[in-house]
Amino acid sequence: MSKAIYIATVESDSGKSLISLGILRMMLTKSAKVGYFRPIINEINADGYDEHTNTAINFFNLEIDYKDCYAYTQNEVVELLSEGQEDEVIHHVIKKYKKLEANYDYVLVEGTDFSSGGSFTELDVNLMIAKNLNIPALIVGSGNGKKKKDFINTMQLSYNAFIQKEVDVIGIIANKIEEDEVDYIRQELIKSFPNKLQIDIIPKVDFLAFPTVKEVVKALNGRILFGEQFLDNAIGSYSTGAMQLRNYLTRIKENALVITPGDRADIILGALQANASKNYPKIAGIILTGTLIPEESIIKLIEGVQSTVPIISVDGGTFNISNKIGGVKSKIYATHNKKILLSLDTFDKFVNAEGLTNILTSHQSVRMTPSMFQYNLLQKARIYKKHIVLPEGDDERIIRAAARLQLLDIVDLTLLGDRNTIQLKCDQLGIQIDLDKLNILNPEDSIHNKDFANTLFEARKHKGMTETTAVDLTRDVSYFGTLMILNGLADGMVSGAVHTTMHTIKPALQLIKTKPGVSVVSSVFFMCLSDRVSVMGDCAVNPNPNAEQLSEIAISSAASAEAFGIPAKVAMLSYSSGSSGKGEEVEKVRKATELAKAKNPDLKIEGPIQYDAAVDMSVAKTKMPDSKVAGQASVLIFPDLNTGNNTYKAIQRETGALAIGPMLQGLNKPVNDLSRGCTVDDIFNTVLLTAIQANQN
Repeated sequence: MSKAIYIATVESDSGKSLISLGILRMMLTKSAKVGYFRPIINEINADGYDEHTNTAINFFNLEIDYKDCYAYTQNEVVELLSEGQEDEVIHHVIKKYKKLEANYDYVLVEGTDFSSGGSFTELDVNLMIAKNLNIPALIVGSGNGKKKKDFINTMQLSYNAFIQKEVDVIGIIANKIEEDEVDYIRQELIKSFPNKLQIDIIPKVDFLAFPTVKEVVKALNGRILFGEQFLDNAIGSYSTGAMQLRNYLTRIKENALVITPGDRADIILGALQANASKNYPKIAGIILTGTLIPEESIIKLIEGVQSTVPIISVDGGTFNISNKIGGVKSKIYATHNKKILLSLDTFDKFVNAEGLTNILTSHQSVRMTPSMFQYNLLQKARIYKKHIVLPEGDDERIIRAAARLQLLDIVDLTLLGDRNTIQLKCDQLGIQIDLDKLNILNPEDSIHNKDFANTLFEARKHKGMTETTAVDLTRDVSYFGTLMILNGLADGMVSGAVHTTMHTIKPALQLIKTKPGVSVVSSVFFMCLSDRVSVMGDCAVNPNPNAEQLSEIAISSAASAEAFGIPAKVAMLSYSSGSSGKGEEVEKVRKATELAKAKNPDLKIEGPIQYDAAVDMSVAKTKMPDSKVAGQASVLIFPDLNTGNNTYKAIQRETGALAIGPMLQGLNKPVNDLSRGCTVDDIFNTVLLTAIQANQN
């Protein structure tokens, strides 16, 4: 598992680049395999690159392809979000990040820099990305131009925004703080945030805040007349040369940018002479406005003067150009070694890199967002590439799901049904699927029927099954699909879009049977809520399990959760919490909890417990303050089918949560049942679950 950190800010011009460079260098002291990722980059420059990303790659010689370092440009994200494609954005970002995570020991993820002007949208997007990547965030804020109290309030609001979205925050960096305010800011931040949070203060470094002549040229689309090699000169201030030279010379400051109309030869030559004189400050450059070029004699004079001053011609009047220059913000780009080295030196002086390293290498998150869960499902299923049989092959939803699965090349599929009927339905619906790349078998007339009938007869003759009945049952799609699994022709089965639950799982109970030590087959749903994935069982199979069965359901559900990357904290739900309640149903849950603990002493389990106490930490602190499960339960076990089925459906309908399942647990081979009201997405996700289960059996 790679170690990653998300550098975030909630404003433009925060100095985030300095932090990113410092952390990249910090990571490179631990491993040469360091990745860099910006989910959303600025609009690319004339060379086809985002300047900041290019700087990080080239300065540190990172062994990474530029195209792997970002997911979208700002314009692309705005367009997708305006079309309601939020899920598309998140899934693509996760996919790009996971590719880096798999290949690098450390990954620095850098949020947007708020240069687009859409700050509120950018904050929401940054929070959304940080949450779904499930990596800790380091928040960078700028004190530049802010009152002390306003800055503290901004940092508190920023921190709360991330915490409310359940993003782990590991540190706060207060950047660009005035020297005389450092101690005050430090004390206030320490008082305002949890002790575990690392807090670093970086004083304002004027040189890093200065834009360069190169940045001004880019902003103004200027034409370089002289001194191209000096475009990295930093601009400490700027002033307009509109007065007489004798008055203007007294106003020149160190690293000043001189702005003057192109026909003011006196100002131009005077500024150059002042730059060469020991009696005047050095200037950064000269901007000539009005699209005016000095006359030939003046050009000749300038050419003969050895100078370190770049001279730039721009379109536009002096007043407008001055305003534009005032809006240029300092950036750090690949060729500006002085700024990069000063940034790294500043980071080393003022940021506790060792503390960040320790937090980074030890950080573990137990959160699993719905998007990350779905991504993991897809990737695991693709790796395992199992063979799944879909008995209801002529159902429209099944065919559409099969087409998507085929397109993504996730599993091998067998559809049961008449090939001509399936092909006709595909043609009528316009479904793009290559049936030649699928295995299509018709239970009414298959080369396997005779062998399947013999297998079924031998397996069930002790129960009174005749050979004739066995032959008839092999034509039933549920029996045929189950026999495919039993005979090694498929790894798992998904059915129930048309048939009842009993019709789907009865053959499995008779032929595949339960795992050793398991006496009850049960089910779970993976409930993808807005901020987490919860495992809920049993919501589909057992009407009224006794205490022994309920304990088995809890243990099986915990194992299912762990198998799919969700740390299991089990809540045995009831209408009372702890020892307060009395009654037969409460006692059943209490006994089931005790039995589960006895069977699996390492299991984190609490019961009986009410739903609110199980999932809401504020309620848990009141009702069960000493519990290690209350308030953070990830596995919710219902006392009966009536409660479980109604609860999961109520949550699904009222919150819009995605319910993946039901997934049957306890069988030797995976057979999963669909709801007859299932969607194409339900079928797709259940096939993924089944493929992953098949690898675990």
